[in-house]
Amino acid sequence: MKNAASQQHLRVAIVGASGYSGGELLRLLAPDPDVTVAVVTAHAQAGKPLGEVHPQLAGRYPLTLTAFDAADVAGCDCVFMALPSGEAMQLVPSLLGKVGCVIDLGGDLRLPTADLYEQYYRKPHTAPQLLGEAVYGLPELHREKIRSAKLIANPGCYPTSAILALMPALKAGLVESTGIVINSLSGVSGAGRSASVEMSFAEVNESVRAYRIGDHQHVPEIRMALEEVAGQQVTLSFVPHLIPITRGIYTTVHADLCKAVAVEEVRALYADFYRDEPFVRMAAGIPAIGAVQYTNYCDLGVFVDPMTGKLVVTSVIDNLVKGAAGQAVQNMNLVFGRPERTLLK
Repeated sequence: MKNAASQQHLRVAIVGASGYSGGELLRLLAPDPDVTVAVVTAHAQAGKPLGEVHPQLAGRYPLTLTAFDAADVAGCDCVFMALPSGEAMQLVPSLLGKVGCVIDLGGDLRLPTADLYEQYYRKPHTAPQLLGEAVYGLPELHREKIRSAKLIANPGCYPTSAILALMPALKAGLVESTGIVINSLSGVSGAGRSASVEMSFAEVNESVRAYRIGDHQHVPEIRMALEEVAGQQVTLSFVPHLIPITRGIYTTVHADLCKAVAVEEVRALYADFYRDEPFVRMAAGIPAIGAVQYTNYCDLGVFVDPMTGKLVVTSVIDNLVKGAAGQAVQNMNLVFGRPERTLLK
């Protein structure tokens, strides 16, 4: 089913199609004549026309949301799991070997052990046998592994922005691997579509707040990837913030330089590291969220603080595209031998 031909027609399913990431997948896939979205599931919204749940897609998909049934999804080339963390791990085992590739946009398959998952996600893992099987789907880190993968753990939005900001410096041994500080600001769509008081307009508007300081579920994910790059233990402080915008992530990273270095040299290092990456751009100045909204790009700004001697990197992405659905489509393109930029801008 997979890798049979680069021009093959793909039949895909979206499990959890009623949420923000599911809707973004549908938006991105709609223009491609070589992709047919055959199955869309959403437990609570089963029976509703897709255009009713996502009005912006009305008329583009003659589909009705259904309850998940592995038999309906069997035979699909690619299955996107766009579910809240804790749900995909209950369904993925029923799909392996029956579909070409599974791409999980949630957090169930990103961490290496069930104990670590339980510590940070605050729930037991019901399919620990999958944790070592899934490929961590950051193309800039694991492109060749992704090409042959049957199970992909799509990275989180915060980790995508933070890892891309630090990879070149850690790989080159330019910064210390300890004492890294990461501050990230996210739009409210990162919390998903489910209603809650703390995500209501009155609570979010005209306000900014940090949350889950020191124990956010993305901390071990960021460390795992950065330790692979650095080849040694990495310690970091990660503080996420909620800001009153719909979409986008703004991450600022501070790291101690191992030696005095001119900012021009650091920028040249970053530009060379990402020279062949289709979705990482070096900003001319300080990047802004508005420049990446609705795109799959990560824009980086690289600076050296003359007072502290620290490397400062700013990183911006759209949390629903490069941080979720866009990166999932990028991974699908790699798996099936399609041009990596297909459907993405």
